[in-house]
Amino acid sequence: MPTSFLVSLDGQAHDPSAAFLHVDDLAALRGDGVFETVLVRGGTALKLDLHLERLAGSARRMGLPVVPSETWAAAVAVAVGQWDPAREGVLRLVLSRGRESVPAEQRQPTGFVYLSPVPEATFAKRAHGVSAVTLERGFPADLGARAPWLLLGAKTLSYAVNMAALRYAAERGAAEAIFLDAAGQVLEGPTTTVVLTKGNKLVTPVPDDGILHGTTMRALFRHAEKIGLECVAEPLTQEDLRAADGVWLTASITLASRVRVLDGEPLRHPDGALDLRPLVDAALA
Repeated sequence: MPTSFLVSLDGQAHDPSAAFLHVDDLAALRGDGVFETVLVRGGTALKLDLHLERLAGSARRMGLPVVPSETWAAAVAVAVGQWDPAREGVLRLVLSRGRESVPAEQRQPTGFVYLSPVPEATFAKRAHGVSAVTLERGFPADLGARAPWLLLGAKTLSYAVNMAALRYAAERGAAEAIFLDAAGQVLEGPTTTVVLTKGNKLVTPVPDDGILHGTTMRALFRHAEKIGLECVAEPLTQEDLRAADGVWLTASITLASRVRVLDGEPLRHPDGALDLRPLVDAALA
């Protein structure tokens, strides 16, 4: 069985090892597009509705055509239908503005889904946790609302800064990073949402226009509230990170990984502290 699948928005499967994008596609030339990353588990694309909702929101912010959810779902079904249900997969939904050489009024967006295996390193993050560093993102948390052209609340293909942050962290012996605003307020990770545990309470930074509204965090909070846990969004500082019972990073593929070391110092994790991993699994089930 092939290890990856590529499906265009017309539902046609393509050879993932063959050329697909035109060289002048604006996804490649300028990162001018949006995307979502979805976990495939047990033959199902998890939280697909939340991802499609966020993808449509990102497309609107970018001035891109909003592809109907049914079109995406049909392409996803073709890819997932060929996937080994015993394996977990990374499903990427990508929409670009199309080809630069085509006049803007005639341009058609490029859309596709690509399914590949979950990397082994991801399983290790889930099982053993991570070390992280805090990095200043350089602007206030509320800038997105005042400067919508910065697209801070959209999940765009322009991920160069996010990837640079992770490389910078790796050079310092850490697997992850947590962004802070100019005043030291906690924001998010390059590809994750920050969630703290305090007793039976879950806390995340306020998901405004400067923070991507994490789909895994949303599913987790929805489940946690159903079983009687308190879930809140409020401003957080570095001191809050160190005072918490647990600091966790949630994401669609990693799911939940505990931050064990922050900026070179071990974080506290008292006996009986909440373990978010089974809660996330239950939320996704």
